[in-house]
Amino acid sequence: MKRLLLLDGHSLAYRAFFALPVENFSTTTGQSTNAVYGFTSMLINVLRDEEPTHIGVAFDVSRQTFRTEEYAEYKAGRSATPDEFKGQVSLVHEVLDALKIRYVEAPGYEADDVIATLTTRALDDGFDEVLICSGDRDTLQLVTDKVTVLYPRKGVSDLARMTPEAVDEKYGVLPERYSDLAALVGEASDNLPGVPGVGPKTAAKWIGLYGDLPGIVDHVGEIKGKAGDSLREHLDGVLRNRRLNQLLRDLSLDVSVGELERQTWDREQVHTVFDGLEFRVLRDRLFQTLESVEAEAESAIEVEGAVIAADEVGPWLAQHAPAGTRTGVQVLGSWVRGAGDARGLAVAGESAAAYVDLESLSPVAEQALGDWLADAERPKALHESKVPRHALAARGFTLAGVTHDTALSAYLVRPDQRSYDLADLALRYLRRELGTEQESAGQGLLDLGDTGTPAEAQQAMERAETVRELAERLDDELASTGGTELLADLELPLVGVLAGLERSGVAVDTDAMERLESEYADGVRAAQQDAYDAIGGEEINLGSPKQLQTVLFDTLQLPKTRKTKTGYTTDADALSDLYAKTEHPFLEAMLRHRDSSRLRVTVEGLQKSVGDDGRIHTTYQQTIAATGRLSSVEPNLQNIPIRTEAGRRIREVFVVGPGFESLMSADYSQIEMRIMAHLSGDAGLIEAFRTGEDLHRFVGARVFGVEPEGVTLEMRSKVKAMSYGLAYGLSAFGLSKQLGISTGEAQELMDEYFLRFGECATTCARSSPTPARPVTPRRCWGAGATCPT
Repeated sequence: MKRLLLLDGHSLAYRAFFALPVENFSTTTGQSTNAVYGFTSMLINVLRDEEPTHIGVAFDVSRQTFRTEEYAEYKAGRSATPDEFKGQVSLVHEVLDALKIRYVEAPGYEADDVIATLTTRALDDGFDEVLICSGDRDTLQLVTDKVTVLYPRKGVSDLARMTPEAVDEKYGVLPERYSDLAALVGEASDNLPGVPGVGPKTAAKWIGLYGDLPGIVDHVGEIKGKAGDSLREHLDGVLRNRRLNQLLRDLSLDVSVGELERQTWDREQVHTVFDGLEFRVLRDRLFQTLESVEAEAESAIEVEGAVIAADEVGPWLAQHAPAGTRTGVQVLGSWVRGAGDARGLAVAGESAAAYVDLESLSPVAEQALGDWLADAERPKALHESKVPRHALAARGFTLAGVTHDTALSAYLVRPDQRSYDLADLALRYLRRELGTEQESAGQGLLDLGDTGTPAEAQQAMERAETVRELAERLDDELASTGGTELLADLELPLVGVLAGLERSGVAVDTDAMERLESEYADGVRAAQQDAYDAIGGEEINLGSPKQLQTVLFDTLQLPKTRKTKTGYTTDADALSDLYAKTEHPFLEAMLRHRDSSRLRVTVEGLQKSVGDDGRIHTTYQQTIAATGRLSSVEPNLQNIPIRTEAGRRIREVFVVGPGFESLMSADYSQIEMRIMAHLSGDAGLIEAFRTGEDLHRFVGARVFGVEPEGVTLEMRSKVKAMSYGLAYGLSAFGLSKQLGISTGEAQELMDEYFLRFGECATTCARSSPTPARPVTPRRCWGAGATCPT
């Protein structure tokens, strides 16, 4: 079957924007992503469910169309586009480009007209079915036995299938008469007023009696009562509505229906775009949910090997994994929160592969395998090697000679990526497919339950061979990007260091944690009671946004916060701003309740993570941040509060445990600013570092045009946030949210910042008492930029 899926891109992205809280979806640079996330999630689902052979996405170009030329008030009632939505349509375009999905625009016309034209052409070309995904009811006029509208009922996740029967049941008219009904009733979203006093039932009744709108016009004098009088009085408006809501089906487009045939996505581009948007989970869901249209793999990973007996282990390793020959290694087992072990091991050499059951080794075989694993002259390649190192250590083996970790190599080649799954890397770099039936436990282990069966051993050997081949391929990539030394001198040695840190863990005073948890619990209860007292003793659920909205904006009549789809927002930032304006005691108690609850949850999370040895064993991840920063998970020890006195007390529960003599705290001193000073060549910044001056006060003096002693704490705080944010590409919008100022003020701060610092600004300062403002301040950042005077 030939099945065409058409989507109204702008309509669906806008719905997604209001369906997902904008404060929960943004990149580290401050770019809002809720609209593009919701659209992409919906797109994955509809591709999975409908399996179209052809697909296209239509977009509006602007609000100026032939309809506004006839009726200037068309869609005039719509509110201004939210700042957070601006720019997200272009991000949707990037996602579609990566997925090789065509999007179509027609200047002067709307997306619905594009969809109507493509639908008509598809039916003329013999397509079996057309599916239209749109939140605009005007598309209902296109519905036929072969055309179905997928209409979003809630957000963009719940789609109603609008068939001819469904349209008739809901509106009382067949699809071809829907535009007649809409002309009579009007459409508020398009600012098209209907006939006063005439609703859908009355309009449907007239259409049933007289056939269509022309029939109603022919018999307009026969319609009785106030409704008839109202119709006659507003007939010109009804006819105008009909002209405007009728979709055009004959536009001249730069794409044919045949050119909308589904194509295989560009895997590299998908990674690039999704990494930039920080859509790690969504990307994983894409690859897990959908298959590419064409096979991405040229062949499957195949390996000839065998499960070898205990007495064959030593001879096999001597023959197929000698010194100087790199092998691929895959460990089978499990490792969760510091517990587990290795149960099997697969080794792939250049000409053969073998699987060893670690639970049935003889003493001689165990010694032979242990010697080989610990031999630094026997080069080995693993994927995510830290956890296999833990698992092998739990069984008494020492792992040495790891010359390649394919996850770390891929990370150094593409540090902005967010996923380094072995099967995905095999497709991208080897064009080979790793069996989809394999289930990885993650972090370098293959967890298949019982080990030793031929099928499980085969899968382990295939992964070992994949790692061996991938290591060779990534060697070339590393050489071309200058990452070879970085892998050998920093990242691989760091694996062993982190493994040692994880095994050692950090000791905690469990009694102190219990006292803190109890104290925070008391704080939660006290703040809760104070909140109740502030509203006359009414007991509400302080965690319910709906109940908070009622109390804040109905009962207390406080100023409204930002409007969302579910009402006025009650998030932490909004309540903090509201308290700053009103100082209402209920808000003070609410904020205190949230702070105490957050601190209590932090302590409870730490309590659950304490091992039997009285220590917390976190996991450090090397491949998460493109900047090279480590990530700590389960639990996150990098997120212990420090901003408030109450939060800082949590740090006191970390103590020197038995067998240790002290705690050490180490940190780089303003490393990002040092790099910025070096790369920009700014003489002032460099001198500030050399003299030991308070850097943020120095920068604040330059940005705000005051003496260093005139820099207030507020100025210093703003400059510090801006300096670190701009080092990582923070946008004006992101800076405005971070500092609680307008986007315009944030942009002015950024302009001043880039004007004052860098080689260009230094040159201007030498040539003129008052440096001229560059036409484009950001140009001042690059070497060789010209500063206009």
